[in-house]
Amino acid sequence: MQNTTLCYIEKDDSYLMLHRVKKENDYNKDKWIEIGGKIEECESPEDCVLREVKEETGLTLASYKYCGLVTFVSDNNFTEYMHLFYSDDFSGSLIECEEGDLQWVKKDKMNDLPHWKGDEIFLDLIEKKAPFFSLKLNYENSVLISAVLDGVKIY
Repeated sequence: MQNTTLCYIEKDDSYLMLHRVKKENDYNKDKWIEIGGKIEECESPEDCVLREVKEETGLTLASYKYCGLVTFVSDNNFTEYMHLFYSDDFSGSLIECEEGDLQWVKKDKMNDLPHWKGDEIFLDLIEKKAPFFSLKLNYENSVLISAVLDGVKIY
């Protein structure tokens, strides 16, 4: 089991996304994902999101919103707790990322890119400014088979 953070960073009706094309043996290979990473020893989710955004993008978040907890379960006995954040308040300039290519993607084009199907659910919740939520996503062979939002099956 691992704990991670993800952050949707918004600017000009676009989100900053990472196209995972640089790492070997990457579970997210060729997918477009949000900015984030693993929570380290003695870090809170907030500490982690600030560190990961700075390391991966060069940006410094001035403020952010903790939106929800996503429990990602896959058929290979892997469980990940993803702490989901949103920010449109940041400073700095983008840097080269070791894990992939950073790109601002228009909101209406997000679902056209290769991504995890469950991302569509929590992106919609962020767009609707939903209150803090708990979302469980179950995958088999990288295919979403069920989604449970705040205890209610929605997919």
